[in-house]
Amino acid sequence: MFTGIIEEIGKIKKIRTGSDTCVLTVSAGKILSDIHIGDSIAVNGTCLTVCEFDNTGFSADVMPETMRRTNLGSLKAGSPVNLERAMSAQGRFGGHIVSGHIDGTGIVKSLKKEKNAVWVQISVKPELLKYIVEKGSIAIDGISLTVAEMTNQDFSVSIIPHTGEETILLKKKSGDTVNLECDIIAKYVEKLCNFKNPSGDISKNFLAEHGFL
Repeated sequence: MFTGIIEEIGKIKKIRTGSDTCVLTVSAGKILSDIHIGDSIAVNGTCLTVCEFDNTGFSADVMPETMRRTNLGSLKAGSPVNLERAMSAQGRFGGHIVSGHIDGTGIVKSLKKEKNAVWVQISVKPELLKYIVEKGSIAIDGISLTVAEMTNQDFSVSIIPHTGEETILLKKKSGDTVNLECDIIAKYVEKLCNFKNPSGDISKNFLAEHGFL
């Protein structure tokens, strides 16, 4: 489990590609202080397992499902990436519950400065937008952020200077792809509500039948 508080910005050293798979080698510093084979590290919010490491970085396998769901396939040598180690039992829970399991991607529409903040607007497909709520939590490339505004096609977040300096989000430009992980609670609520109601229609009668009214 992760919290969405980015620990450092790493850099892709090498990509060994296969058929719909790859092995990413990432240069890092801070997160190497207690790294082990088998550890989970979020790379742009995607939970990857360390298969090799040395004193300059680590490598991780990326499977086809991960390539389909994330922006990792668009990375190249030299690309900066957000890095976060799995949360320790002694750590502070500074962000929100982030699993590192990416739901899909969004497209950066615009970046607009407002005094000390930068507004980032992201377009997203309806199947993901339904899980996003104003003032709710969203992980963008692994960064725990608060949804500030929404329309029926996109959502916006407002980035403070610290987040801008410590992550890669403000290095993005219009048209770039970002990884999105929606709040896990919304997905579980949908699953439970639809478990005995395959149509997905939540009517007044359905709520009363199951004790909600």
